[in-house]
Amino acid sequence: MFKYKDEGSLKLRWRCLLPALLAGALAGCASTRVSPLPAGISAYRVVPEATAVDLSADALKPGDRLSIRVFGEPELTGDNFIVDAAGYIQVPLVGEMIVLQQSPRAVAAEIERRLGARFVRNASVTVSVVDRPLATFAVEGDVSQPGVYPAVPNTSLLSALAQARSPSKTAELNDVIVLRRINGERAGARFNLAEIRLGRAPDPQILAGDTVVVGRSPAKAAWADFLQAAPLFNFFYLVK
Repeated sequence: MFKYKDEGSLKLRWRCLLPALLAGALAGCASTRVSPLPAGISAYRVVPEATAVDLSADALKPGDRLSIRVFGEPELTGDNFIVDAAGYIQVPLVGEMIVLQQSPRAVAAEIERRLGARFVRNASVTVSVVDRPLATFAVEGDVSQPGVYPAVPNTSLLSALAQARSPSKTAELNDVIVLRRINGERAGARFNLAEIRLGRAPDPQILAGDTVVVGRSPAKAAWADFLQAAPLFNFFYLVK
């Protein structure tokens, strides 16, 4: 006849079996390879802390399309001045100008200076960005929605991960990697997301072209796999 062991026996068997199951599930976690990328204070030398950005002084970039208005001079006015790959624009009567990493306000002041020196006395110039190529960053790894997202001023690591719907329950929060190109070379740094969330560490700036990589914690993953598989174990056994 089939019978079930009493509840006390089942609990005792569970307590005896659980350490062995956990040991097997967590096997191999200790051999996880540590990234050679800088962490702690050294990480912020590669990827600095996010700071407030004055949008009115946003630096011009290659591909930006500018509107230039010269008051009272319609022949000098237009909406299709493109910043080329080297950071230059061509302006009537002014010629070639380097505008890369300058603000629209600074460019307007320089055009006024050049026009006033030879052609238009007391020139009044305004410069604005009409269109800008979409700048993006990527989030990969153990997040809810990995993908490519628009990079806007003031994007930080926390806000970047929020766009990816946050790390999953098995994510390694103590070792989030940010990859970036600096002077044409690929660089990277490691950050402790748990410390950043608690306000104990600065929230680094995420720039266009960056890639954020969230690793998977072997211990958390093993525990999640164990919990998922636990209902499959039959802790009742047959006795006569």
